[in-house]
Amino acid sequence: MRKTVLFIAMSLDGYIADTDGSVDWLAGQDNDVEGDDSYTDFVNSVDTVIMGWTTYHQIVTDLSPGEWVYDNLQSYVITHRDYSPKNNITFVSESPCTLVNCLKQKNGKDIWICGGADIVHQLMQNNLIDKYHISIIPTILGNGIRLFDVTDQKADLRLITSKSSNGIVELVYQKR
Repeated sequence: MRKTVLFIAMSLDGYIADTDGSVDWLAGQDNDVEGDDSYTDFVNSVDTVIMGWTTYHQIVTDLSPGEWVYDNLQSYVITHRDYSPKNNITFVSESPCTLVNCLKQKNGKDIWICGGADIVHQLMQNNLIDKYHISIIPTILGNGIRLFDVTDQKADLRLITSKSSNGIVELVYQKR
């Protein structure tokens, strides 16, 4: 069965965006250091990406306005806005939990949970994240959008790998 993987970056103090929703702080400690291939390896292990409207909107208006960066993946955007599908992007209004449960029953590679925090929270509340691949960026924001909101669902995890490069610490956990 397909697995759901949260692959995301956060500040050292647990934020995925600043108070304005910006992620322009997502970088290692040295600008001239080349990163490793973790992202490429990860993207090759998935064929589906799920995100909320805010994440989608930020990608198409700010981060990569001229090109859909997940062109080789089937993309699902969870929104209550009425949009027609385009290329491999499907806009859905169902809950993240319903969507994930449906997709896990289909054949394919793993499913990437890209964000945002509300999607992550709902999936955590229902124990639907199988693996957590979190990159900790060497920045303390002090405020912003937290990755892990208050929850009454405990998640027991097992560390699979940890590594660091350019001040960024990558932690990969799977649920126990």
